[in-house]
Amino acid sequence: MSANKHRFIVGLTGGIGSGKSTVATLFSQLGIPSVDADVVARQVVAKGSPLLQKIAAHFGPEVLTAEQTLNRSLLRQLIFTDPAAKTWLDSVMHPAIRAEMLSQLARLPPSPYVLLIAPLLLENKLHSLVNRVLVVDVTEQNQLSRTLSRDAVTAKATAAQVQAIIASQISRQDRLALADDIIDNNADFTEKSEADLLKQQVLQLHQRYVALARRD
Repeated sequence: MSANKHRFIVGLTGGIGSGKSTVATLFSQLGIPSVDADVVARQVVAKGSPLLQKIAAHFGPEVLTAEQTLNRSLLRQLIFTDPAAKTWLDSVMHPAIRAEMLSQLARLPPSPYVLLIAPLLLENKLHSLVNRVLVVDVTEQNQLSRTLSRDAVTAKATAAQVQAIIASQISRQDRLALADDIIDNNADFTEKSEADLLKQQVLQLHQRYVALARRD
């Protein structure tokens, strides 16, 4: 895999509800800086941004809230019921996100290696930017139950929407086939013993990445 020659980059990915954020936090606690594609995706469509204006012009003003920010819930419904709408949105979002991610990666503070956190790392061919692909792996059943549990308070997603998101992502089998490293996160990480096991997996990978970066 090719990557930014000035950085050793680990691409952290996994399906919805896999626990990427939990794993990313554990790496952060070890002093590893990161760029999060989900955060970047929100930044490029911030209130008043040219890209947000372009999206509103295409889909209509109803995709904006009363505060003139992106109505993400409505847009999510639109693109999962209309393949053409999703194709158009991807065509304008992905280049903007990619450019901003590269810019932010270049500005990260010195570190043995850095993380690029991206749910769609493999789907969007972003693994060409990294040295290693780290997959956080869970079963589809765990993806569904954890996402619904996580979003229950805000009612952000229904079971059908989560299933649609899972179906739109690369299959678990294909994701694992493209992985250089795998974290098994199927255990109940809310239990202390299981959380400790997750921390141990991260620590072992951290030590491996530090060693690999020194040789790179």
